[in-house]
Amino acid sequence: MPYAGGEKETLHASLNRVRDAVLWKLEGLDDEQLRRPMTPSGTSLLGLVKHLASVEYGWFVETFGREAEPLWFDPYKGEDMSAAEGETTEQIVAFYGRARAAADRTITELPLDAVGSPSWRDHTVTLRWVLVHMFVETARHAGHMDVARELIDGATGEYPRV
Repeated sequence: MPYAGGEKETLHASLNRVRDAVLWKLEGLDDEQLRRPMTPSGTSLLGLVKHLASVEYGWFVETFGREAEPLWFDPYKGEDMSAAEGETTEQIVAFYGRARAAADRTITELPLDAVGSPSWRDHTVTLRWVLVHMFVETARHAGHMDVARELIDGATGEYPRV
């Protein structure tokens, strides 16, 4: 963490911190555990990772007019919130990695005051706003994942205990 870093560096490092926590929540679990619905609405660990990948592409890439990879599911129908039959853990984790890398390119290449237009909204946003929004979104879902992981095997926390 850049404890005395600049605004962009601090925002990006904070986002990476919660992104890494999201991935840790998957470690050591089998496919059934990763796909297991943990709430009445069907929330699963793997579904949350798929969702986060989708919104990283939407907010950081599409909003700023950059090319995103085509999705094989419809996030507007909620298909980003679960792992469908035939989608592998490796496929979804790799998708999250590619989304992060594409988002990181936008963060690195654009100034915080850069303005973008999300196609699903009727207003513009700055990269600064998107960074804060995605930190909150990712932290919120990392918290959901923390509870789900605890219910699966008792593991809690932001990072593995050593």
